Amino acid sequence: MPRFMGFVRMEEGIGMPPQSLFDAMDVYIGERAANGTFIDGGGLYGTEDAVNFVVRKGEVSRVDGPYAEAKEVVGGWSLLEYASLEDAVADQQAFAELHAKHWPEVTVVATLRQVSEGPEAADD
Repeated sequence: MPRFMGFVRMEEGIGMPPQSLFDAMDVYIGERAANGTFIDGGGLYGTEDAVNFVVRKGEVSRVDGPYAEAKEVVGGWSLLEYASLEDAVADQQAFAELHAKHWPEVTVVATLRQVSEGPEAADD
């Protein structure tokens, strides 16, 4: 079955989501963990302690957070498995709708990407 990576991007420093979103996510994730769709995932801390290694022109440099220029950051991730791309897309929409219902005052971008199973992706 194809695997997918889900990301949630949002503006940094907007505060904690409401408890109703946490509660709804507990139910959502619990159902998907029970049926084998949700493999792993979690939230991420802010960029204040983030470390980037930038490779540019054969040189490596380290850049520590926080990053003042960052408008959106990845706030959470998940590894998922679905029978089809259509199932994955429909469920990612349901995930986004939870955020729209329980935290409508913020902009959240829920991204879904299929996980490559090998080097064939480099040939595309």
